[in-house]
Amino acid sequence: MSHSPSIALLLASALWLFAPLAQAASTEPPTGTESVRAEVLLKTSSSWDGKAYAAYPEGKPELTLLKITIPPHTNLPWHTHPMPNAAYVLSGSLTVEKKADGLQKPLRAGDTLPEMVGETHRGFTGDEAVELLVFYAGSPGMALSHPAD
Repeated sequence: MSHSPSIALLLASALWLFAPLAQAASTEPPTGTESVRAEVLLKTSSSWDGKAYAAYPEGKPELTLLKITIPPHTNLPWHTHPMPNAAYVLSGSLTVEKKADGLQKPLRAGDTLPEMVGETHRGFTGDEAVELLVFYAGSPGMALSHPAD
């Protein structure tokens, strides 16, 4: 079974992509009237239910970023993730639910979610659709999720 790590490392990996922009912004004078800004949206070592991430999957890293749209009144199937991942809600609202104890967390536009690893959970929408960006830190050939037993 794969182990998961700190979201801080995930974010550091993602920020690495923007390092040239950040460096250029700090060494070159701005060409417009506004400055480049960075805002930390999520920095954590545990999933939304408080369970600590253990380690990243072994092997060559493969990052995946999905834009997911879920229609209103939709219950996603129960599932698990084998690797750390994090979501950002672009629009709408969603509730995530942990199967083991029924713990729920409502999310709306602008919220972030450090996802569970190895725990059965699902999401469901109410009267409005939701649009998410979800960042996964896996390895080549690794499924992003698995249906629950």
